[in-house]
Amino acid sequence: MSPEIAGVLQLLTLMTALALAYRPLGDHMARVYSSEKHWKPEKWIYRAIGADPTAEMRWPAYLRGVLAFSAVSVLFLYLMQRAQGILPGSLGFVAIDPDQAFNTAASFVANTNWQSYYGEQAMGHVVQTGGLAVQNFVSAAVGMAVAVALVRGFARSRTGELGNFWADLVRGTVRILLPISVIGAIVLVACGAIQNFAGIHEVGQFLGGTRQWNGGAVASQEVIKELGTNGGGYFNANSAHPFENPTPFSNLFEIFLILLIPFALTRTFGRMVGNLRQGYAILATMGIIWVAFTALMMWTEFAHHGPAFDVAGAAMEGKEARFGVGGSSIFAVATTLTSTGAVNSFHSSYTGLGGGIAMLGMQLGEIAPGGVGSGLYGMLIMAIIAVFIAGLMVGRTPEYLGKKIGTREIKLAACHILITPALVLGFTAAAMALDTPANSMTNSGAHGFSEILYAYTSGANNNGSAFAGLNADTQWFNSTIGIAMLFGRFLPMVFVLALAGSLAEQKPVPETAGTLRTDKPLYAGLLVATILIITGLTYFPALALGPLAEGLAS
Repeated sequence: MSPEIAGVLQLLTLMTALALAYRPLGDHMARVYSSEKHWKPEKWIYRAIGADPTAEMRWPAYLRGVLAFSAVSVLFLYLMQRAQGILPGSLGFVAIDPDQAFNTAASFVANTNWQSYYGEQAMGHVVQTGGLAVQNFVSAAVGMAVAVALVRGFARSRTGELGNFWADLVRGTVRILLPISVIGAIVLVACGAIQNFAGIHEVGQFLGGTRQWNGGAVASQEVIKELGTNGGGYFNANSAHPFENPTPFSNLFEIFLILLIPFALTRTFGRMVGNLRQGYAILATMGIIWVAFTALMMWTEFAHHGPAFDVAGAAMEGKEARFGVGGSSIFAVATTLTSTGAVNSFHSSYTGLGGGIAMLGMQLGEIAPGGVGSGLYGMLIMAIIAVFIAGLMVGRTPEYLGKKIGTREIKLAACHILITPALVLGFTAAAMALDTPANSMTNSGAHGFSEILYAYTSGANNNGSAFAGLNADTQWFNSTIGIAMLFGRFLPMVFVLALAGSLAEQKPVPETAGTLRTDKPLYAGLLVATILIITGLTYFPALALGPLAEGLAS
């Protein structure tokens, strides 16, 4: 079987698995966030944190809950890293430097999981499991809670109440993320991923010396890293490491985990607004972009250019032989079109156009299907923009799901889509203008520019993957990327929740013959075009200086 056919079969298998899980998981999540009952363990948690899960919140109160919880999480994780040297199970590792501790705390709380350190050489068991793994769960649950709040804004009328943040946070963790993670961890252990608390030990002889490896609760952290679209690896090689991702089957299973909840949330959206066809329209938009990007990535990486490519059969530099080009390309697109950031190959080694596809996937806003929660609310923001554009073209007041899209709503949506480009392009320009940040580039020219552009694109969009050629463990990059991650995560949430509150206060607008049908293929096509045009106009000049210039020159 040729590598090309093997790659296509993997893609078809993945699509089949996602289709089978779509309806039951989507309906389950809708029941979770609509239920008025509280499980006993959940009540214990509410009592411990002093929260009243029955109290409805307007958007400012909901936002205060999000920001307060996240701020405490950043502080807790920062202090845990700074105190690592005196913690049990530290494996002899010392405290993390202040700038790197801030960067890591911001990264994991923001669901980015950007790592400027070698995991197996810096973090002990307590920090890995009690700090990083915990944030993998709760940061994902925060994103899901914000998405559900926006969905309630569409579903409710004549009220500013969006639910209860603490109830949404706890339910998302206890009823959705934990059960799937337990099953997923068992599958990964069966595939060969390790799960222990072993210390550092030497293995084998390599070039006249030995190599040291430490164990860890890898399978349990790996599953939530993918399921929660987090991305931070236990080891520096991330999902290319055989302890994290041992076999081609585990590779496909991890891609399935990455895409599972973001796609299924469209079913939850349709169920909660009382119109499943609206969910299918959003699903179709996400699916079209994802399949198109995957096909383009596989085409660029399977293309032969020169003797080295001919010998290897494809662009195998930086890729694991056990996954091949097909498995690596599918993983790369899945991880950059979501906010995952996990890698099973090194994006810096991709062809120029292949690296550009990965970068563009993040620059779309990671909405196809996007991160857990963040993908859905990002896509709904773009849906509002598309409705507004359609309204301008036909001269009608735009409406979406029975809600008028007026001046306030479109201003909030516009602010949402402008935040990350401002962060990415502003910090990239500053880094290129200064001497010290530019010295961190491994390569010069277009590829070197791509390293820095990719880093800030990854940070501000809360992805976390790296181009692997940039030395980001400096005070400049630790600080600026940390700021980009926090602003890129929480500033958009401010506008999403304000928009949700504005929509919830409206009374429904009756559908007329002139109402744009947003559950039809025509609208899905308009939405795809809107996403690509807005992104293209925003990022094309920067892409032309980096991956496009490199790709055209090769």
